Amino acid sequence: MESFENNDGNRDELIIQQQREIEKEISDSTPLVSEQLPLTCLRAEYDGDDIFTAKIQELAKKYQFIRRTRPDGNCFFRAFAYSYLEYLITDNSAYQAFKKLAEASKERLVQLGFPSFTLEDFHDTFMEVITRVSPDNPEGSAKVQTELHKIFNEQGYSDYVVVYLRLITSGKLQEDADFYQNFIEGDFSIEEFRHQEVEPMYKESDHIHIIALCTAIGVGVRVEYLDRGEGSQVKAHDFPEGTEPTVYLIYRPGHYDILYPNRN
Repeated sequence: MESFENNDGNRDELIIQQQREIEKEISDSTPLVSEQLPLTCLRAEYDGDDIFTAKIQELAKKYQFIRRTRPDGNCFFRAFAYSYLEYLITDNSAYQAFKKLAEASKERLVQLGFPSFTLEDFHDTFMEVITRVSPDNPEGSAKVQTELHKIFNEQGYSDYVVVYLRLITSGKLQEDADFYQNFIEGDFSIEEFRHQEVEPMYKESDHIHIIALCTAIGVGVRVEYLDRGEGSQVKAHDFPEGTEPTVYLIYRPGHYDILYPNRN
């Protein structure tokens, strides 16, 4: 019996090791954020799958491009940050308002009990990134777009942005704990959920993360859900409900990428 159990344990360890190797291979071969790609590139992934092919065809009536993000558990935060900053390059007044909010966010988190020394480096880097993608750049928006893409594919900068957005999300959950407690499944308290499911890197995001972040910084997001649900239509959800989206994402089980609406 002991030998059988040992073999069983070894098999589990081998499976876990193989999974980690697969994840590392995907990670190493996938940029943190890709170039813009035609939305129709999704068809190749679902070749022969009539349900997904029909839904991608419908989605292509509304969206022209997709920008992929690395499937590392941080994809929602990375996709959101990239897409929103990309939007701000084209809207100077919205950029200035967001920069002001971001500047004040550190003190707000300190007031909520986050240690100042923990926030310092992440906030400084976050503000540096925002400054580097200012629409006021005299070299023009194309240059700023190139800078944004470069920043988000440098692991250090890209991950620091993700960390800081996770902290902002966690802070919002703490601030409005009574409201968000209703959305948490299982026996998690808000504090446990924040520390175990929101703040750590590589933890996947759900509706509660999206609502908290969008509410904290006043941004509307539309998520298109590509799954095996009934019908040929892809279901869209706006977060927070009733807001006008400035960020468009596509969700496939366990993963978010960036979408670009058709320009009509």
